[in-house]
Amino acid sequence: MIRATRVLGQHRWKEAAADSVLLDFDDRHRRRLAMTGTRGLEFLLDLEHATALRGGDALVLEDGRLIEVVAAAEPLLEIRASDPHHLVRLAWHLGNRHLPTQIMAKSLRIRRDHVIEAMVKGLGARVLKIEAPFDPEGGAYAEPSHAHGDDHHDHHGHDHSHGGHDHAHHSHGHDHAHHVHDEHCGHDHDRDHDHHDHDHHGHSHAHDHK
Repeated sequence: MIRATRVLGQHRWKEAAADSVLLDFDDRHRRRLAMTGTRGLEFLLDLEHATALRGGDALVLEDGRLIEVVAAAEPLLEIRASDPHHLVRLAWHLGNRHLPTQIMAKSLRIRRDHVIEAMVKGLGARVLKIEAPFDPEGGAYAEPSHAHGDDHHDHHGHDHSHGGHDHAHHSHGHDHAHHVHDEHCGHDHDRDHDHHDHDHHGHSHAHDHK
């Protein structure tokens, strides 16, 4: 099976992609994973290190062909505040619970979680249920990606929210389907935050990417 061994960051490639893969946030943080593109091209993602991919990145196959990474829409909560100070306060509470958080210009996005939804509403936030690609902040301690060579690319994963830029990506509008088989990714995520004890503070989450 042909391998994809490198990643080109967003806007750093122009040629037409040979195929595309539609991946949610968890499947975009991988090292080694067998994939089938939306047009049927089978390949093995085989990177040196676990790498956080973003919508708009391209995987480089051994023969030079490119596979476009498309970020899948996921069920999210968009949390809106009354003013910037209120938004920072809400971000602090989410960070204090170690929730992956996407920071928008005037709102915050997290995966749907009824416990957290009730908490932020109690803090005066307006909450909307949306479907959108999820691209949370990487945090101050996220390790840099080594799989991109000289192509500097932000590495992001589960950490609290930091910064203030807007990472929103628009959907490509394609009818995508994909099949993935996780051979070895060094990836450990809890998809359902309802299993977390959200009232427990001071805990740490360790992620071992090999």
